[in-house]
Amino acid sequence: MAKRVSADCRKYPSKKKCTLTVSGSMAEVFPVALYHACKSHGHKNTPAFRKDLKKFIK
Repeated sequence: MAKRVSADCRKYPSKKKCTLTVSGSMAEVFPVALYHACKSHGHKNTPAFRKDLKKFIK
């Protein structure tokens, strides 16, 4: 069974006061969190950002 991880926007407050939390396996959470970070928070999908995002997902 895959390890359960989550990405929780509440841990990194923003001007939007986003409360989105996504949980599941890393394979499920990472693409959803990446899409959300880019579309909702304006991050750029770069190798450096993807590396940082993986650290954010616990």
